[in-house]
Amino acid sequence: MDESSRILKEIKKKVKELRSKGLNLYPSCFRRDITVEEVVNRFGKMDNNELNEITDCFTLAGRVMSIRDFGKAVFIHIKDGTGKLQAYIRKDRVGEDSFEIFKFIDIGDHVGLTGQLFRTRTDELTLLANSGVLLSKSQRPLPEKYHGLIDVETRYRQRYLDLIVNDNVRHTFIQRGRIIQTIREFLDKQGFIEVETPMMQTIPGGAPARPFKTYHHALDMDLYLRVAPELYLKRLVVGGLEKIYELNRNFRNEGVSTDHNPEFTMLEFYVAYATYEDLMDLTEKLFLYLLKKLFGKLTIKYQGNPINFTTPWPRISLADSLRDIGGIPENILLDNQALIDLARSKGVEVNDDEEIGRVLNKTFEYIVEPKLIQPTFIVDYPIEISPLSRRKDENSQIAERFELFIGGKEIANAFSELNDPDDQRERFLKQASLRDSGDEEALFMDEDYLKALEYGLPPTAGEGIGIDRLVMVLTDSPSIRDVILFPQLRKK
Repeated sequence: MDESSRILKEIKKKVKELRSKGLNLYPSCFRRDITVEEVVNRFGKMDNNELNEITDCFTLAGRVMSIRDFGKAVFIHIKDGTGKLQAYIRKDRVGEDSFEIFKFIDIGDHVGLTGQLFRTRTDELTLLANSGVLLSKSQRPLPEKYHGLIDVETRYRQRYLDLIVNDNVRHTFIQRGRIIQTIREFLDKQGFIEVETPMMQTIPGGAPARPFKTYHHALDMDLYLRVAPELYLKRLVVGGLEKIYELNRNFRNEGVSTDHNPEFTMLEFYVAYATYEDLMDLTEKLFLYLLKKLFGKLTIKYQGNPINFTTPWPRISLADSLRDIGGIPENILLDNQALIDLARSKGVEVNDDEEIGRVLNKTFEYIVEPKLIQPTFIVDYPIEISPLSRRKDENSQIAERFELFIGGKEIANAFSELNDPDDQRERFLKQASLRDSGDEEALFMDEDYLKALEYGLPPTAGEGIGIDRLVMVLTDSPSIRDVILFPQLRKK
């Protein structure tokens, strides 16, 4: 029998014995009056003399994380959602019946304790228990009993264990919540209204991506999980909601990597009577607000690289970035076949008949993107890869679009919206042709959206920010799976 099986057998034996004594292993309620964090904040700097003057008793609850048994006394550490605190349980203080229960306690159990504070000889702040109760019996051993939870696959599949034993993981997800809360706070202060649009759509649109397909039996129709909320949000701008945002899930039937998960969180926001240049300014303001509120400074580290968010950030055209950062001569950038040959020599997969705009973008993603560590706006994307973007007045082959890169990854995508229904129809028809040719990521024709545009979409700019990737950068996490509580995994 291996060690874990032996421990599991011992726990089951304890459970049986406790039940035979008539003990309720899962009582319905326990009222605590203070958290560990509150204890530390209020009393953490007091010495023993000061603590001895406090006659109040405090009631805490938490999970047992360590046990030291001295026969007639037990030291344990309990951990709640705010921190960890030592407790001292003595037989002569809590009584024989209560103390007997604590002799059956295991790491992982939840307990409730009432007592007074003091400091041990090693100067550790400790609760001297007057009474204690078992609140929930853990029937499986925590990983610490045999070398901790290190295996990455187990951490993702059993995130609850990961959160219990790895404090840095818990901190990451607390920070994620704060980041999202702060984003909403910023947008609300800017006069935006938060809205919700359909997760299930009859026509998936708003981004080039392969959708998930399902079927609604009552309506007898196919539905798709949305790949983006964009077309519904722009319908709302047509309806007169001039500053809106949605912060919610998108679904794309794509591969899994350190930067991709099929289910992910996206912020999209739209501003009427604005351009993509206005959104670059707004994005800088949003990040400054985030950094100052969360860190109190504008420089953080991501994967060993210091990243300075001081504005303004560079704004570089896609073509110039390929030349100046990627080191590609300008004459090659203007020659489709020469660019295809160069891309292939670098390991980029391109077809002989691909449009030059697509080849430029694929080459950029492979050669330039990993080098964009500091916040950088890449602007002026080819119109071929921007089917929902407005054309530049001075060059119809270029879109009024930018993407923001930080830490070598795309964080945001934005553009001045295409509001000409005739131009949009032509773009949809071209996308339909690509679908007919086998491109499963090409956009669908959406007649209802075209009808909405015919009622008049004002000049509008919109932006999407990948929340998971943003959290990766702001929490120094190497993989998107580290910032999604339950990432998608292959079957075991």
